[in-house]
Amino acid sequence: MSDERSAGAGEHSDPADEPPVVVKIGGAKAVDPAGAVGDVAHLAANGREVVVVHGGSTVVDETIERLGMEPEYVESASGVTGRFTDAETMEAFTMAMAGKLNTELTARFREAGVDAVGLSGVDGGLLSGPRKSAVRVVEDGKKKIRRGEHSGRIESVNADLLSGLLADSYTPVVSPPMEGKESDGGVTPVNTDADRAAAAVAGALDADLVLLTDVAGVYADPDDPDTLIESAATPDELDAVEAAAEGFMGKKVMAAKEALSGGSGRVIVADANVRDPIVAALGGEGTTIERTAIAEQADTEGETA
Repeated sequence: MSDERSAGAGEHSDPADEPPVVVKIGGAKAVDPAGAVGDVAHLAANGREVVVVHGGSTVVDETIERLGMEPEYVESASGVTGRFTDAETMEAFTMAMAGKLNTELTARFREAGVDAVGLSGVDGGLLSGPRKSAVRVVEDGKKKIRRGEHSGRIESVNADLLSGLLADSYTPVVSPPMEGKESDGGVTPVNTDADRAAAAVAGALDADLVLLTDVAGVYADPDDPDTLIESAATPDELDAVEAAAEGFMGKKVMAAKEALSGGSGRVIVADANVRDPIVAALGGEGTTIERTAIAEQADTEGETA
């Protein structure tokens, strides 16, 4: 197996000379992390720097229900559906993500021989940005403002913390919540999207980003697995990927654009459940979006600024 992995990753390259890899492991029940754990162990043992970011929507919902609450999802004014996270829900979210999932996943990596360090986005101000305490939602066709929200958009990443751990041969395993900064200077743990958290980390480290999910990549026809879009290297090709991405895949493509704009060299959306999923993705499986797909847009924005 190790020979196949080496060939897939590029047998003539030295992993220590390649950019770091940020791997996002999805939190849905359909995503089995076993293959990713083995691949991270393989890459780390061969000198490739790896940061893992994980989600956990399914376990968060299960924790909320176990505590006698109902998970609540709302539709934003732009049509995106997301979790509404009030104070009670935030407690359950932190228990499930930073408490249960992050600890269990870190233990799995350590069992596989990886010197893993579990971190939430609050630790060391790893993921930080202003707290959003109110959101605009659409209920029964009417726009409303819901207050009491605990969410935020990442504006800064403590790349020095991650780089220091990587330099000492540790593998960071990162999960939300993030550090939400209040207007009065206070700090509140708040929810943030794990795909976009992975994108922020990949951009800050100039890393390759592998978004592992339960399908092979982005399909031109979302209902037909035979229509996999293998790559996007131009703005027009990226437009086609965006047009094809529906539902949860739309968030991943949004995260891909954010990663590339932030400094990531390439983003791959790939299947978590195949053999050697990360090495396969780095070797060309899945949908690869190159930095050149946003280069013209980035240049134009730079000229405008």
